[in-house]
Amino acid sequence: MSINQEIQKKLASEWFKYLQSKICEEFQSIEKEFSIKKKLKAKKFKKNIWHKSNKEDGGGIYYILKNGNVFDKVGVNHSTVQGSFNRNFKSNIPGTKKNNSYWASGISIVAHMKNPNLPSIHFNTRFVITSKSWFGGGMDVTPSYFDQTEKKILHGKLKTLCKNHKKNYSKFKKWCDNYFFIKHLEESRGIGGIFFDYLYNDWNKNFKFITELGICFIDISKNIIKRKIFSRWNINNKHYQLIKRGKYVEFNLLYDRGTKFGLNTGGNLDAIFMSLPPKAKWY
Repeated sequence: MSINQEIQKKLASEWFKYLQSKICEEFQSIEKEFSIKKKLKAKKFKKNIWHKSNKEDGGGIYYILKNGNVFDKVGVNHSTVQGSFNRNFKSNIPGTKKNNSYWASGISIVAHMKNPNLPSIHFNTRFVITSKSWFGGGMDVTPSYFDQTEKKILHGKLKTLCKNHKKNYSKFKKWCDNYFFIKHLEESRGIGGIFFDYLYNDWNKNFKFITELGICFIDISKNIIKRKIFSRWNINNKHYQLIKRGKYVEFNLLYDRGTKFGLNTGGNLDAIFMSLPPKAKWY
């Protein structure tokens, strides 16, 4: 049964909103449990609301937890916006040849860990409408120190998910590897994951894949974090992590499509740059 586009918008944006609350709940629980065991005070997410200059064009909510005992910084952003692409940017977007208007809703998460043995974790999914409509997104993991078991967990779960939904895991994995490659350094950002865009046609099946990818992200994140959350580290480990974070910043500012989309559609700067690591400090 086909679903009209207005209902598709409602279902997609409500899902992203729910997933945002669920991820904040799960990450807050990790921060709290660790802090209790370490007899430390847990940090909490802070809520931020923003609107485009024309409030009718939408906005978003993002939650930030900074300087925690597990997370140096984690941001969870959900937005639903509409408007018109500028002339130079619209050529990058399908379905804008005759009309540059758009509607988009999505969620984006980036978690930078305090413990250098834990990787940075990134996830986003989105639903975009021009004269065409499609889902896109993915997740990837960026460790400071390579861990083969961690890589197996990530790719094993993503491969199973793709298989269950008849999605091409090998294609999505390769897409991720190619996308998260820092060209000027000639190195990969991390250990990959999956990345995809332009999932057209069968909306129902694609939406189900998107929702289960969100749940899979939570499962993978908890698994990866809890494996090494109590592992020891020293200041030399931290310094090396900061070097890796610098490369993370380079990628996001030079190549990241989400950053470019936000900047070209009048998004909130704090929400757009929430993906950047926290300012470096001495430990």
